[in-house]
Amino acid sequence: MLEQDLVERVLNEALKSGGEFAEVFVEDKRSSSALFDDAKVEELTSGRDRGAGIRVVVGETTGFAHTADLSEQGLMAAARAAASATRTSGASSYAQTLHPVVSPSPNRVETLPELVAKERKVNLLIQADEVARSQGAAITQVSARYGDARRKILVANSDGVFANDDQVRTLFSVSCVATGDTGMQTGRESIGRPIGFELFDDVDVGELAERAARRALTKLNARPAPSGTMPVVIGSGGGGVLFHEACGHGLEADLVNKQASVFAGKVGETVASELVTLIDDGTMSHEWGAFAIDDEGRPAQRNVLIENGVLVDYMWDGLRSRSVVAEREIIDL
Repeated sequence: MLEQDLVERVLNEALKSGGEFAEVFVEDKRSSSALFDDAKVEELTSGRDRGAGIRVVVGETTGFAHTADLSEQGLMAAARAAASATRTSGASSYAQTLHPVVSPSPNRVETLPELVAKERKVNLLIQADEVARSQGAAITQVSARYGDARRKILVANSDGVFANDDQVRTLFSVSCVATGDTGMQTGRESIGRPIGFELFDDVDVGELAERAARRALTKLNARPAPSGTMPVVIGSGGGGVLFHEACGHGLEADLVNKQASVFAGKVGETVASELVTLIDDGTMSHEWGAFAIDDEGRPAQRNVLIENGVLVDYMWDGLRSRSVVAEREIIDL
């Protein structure tokens, strides 16, 4: 996306005002989507976002600037703008020599969605609509959506990191409304993976639509749920979202450092049932959150956060981990 020597010059420009750390993040994202609603194509869109963000860090202060101009002139101007917010009386520093980060992608893409004709994508939506409506006259509304994105990123920083990743995602969803004497109920099914159009070699959109319609019809005829305290069985997917919202954010190191988390200061302590193990894993092939490198240029890895109910670690970003290392070095001195 950008030549390595150009990125090095931009990083050094960002550090001229005494910055301790500088980073360049470049993104080029192409996406397309289609919506089939009320038996007709309502939307058919495509777009492209391209630009760079530069941040400079001094102590607890971060300066940030962004630009859509990826020429040397545009990047240098953004570097100076970011540095101006963190200007110090310290001497200029220099970025370490950049070294490419090699991290194989856990996802193999066989067919780039951008090379597939829009007609094929719309035909999938039509098929889903027809199958859903065929499940019964009570299905009064069907909405099917297709989406894909290809995101190329480059991340480089003054610690010597120079990383690239090419991330592809494809998704499909069907929503149905069933209407009857008891009112209206909805059913929804979706699938999304970080692969290309080959997703539909394994996924039958007709079966997806049938499940969505059946879910709406089942709910339409279901009796009201009883009230009171009772056991709850949480499945995957939605259960993961609940767990993420209840515990995931509290395990982010920035919240922990601000003492804004119930998990602050509890590493090594029992914080959950021994049946609970929580893992943050970006290497699981074909799962939505799988990638080669993250947005700070670090290879994806498997991090155990809670093991058998015991808090093992937090989720760290580069900025927080740098500050912790610096504090430990001062204590050692």
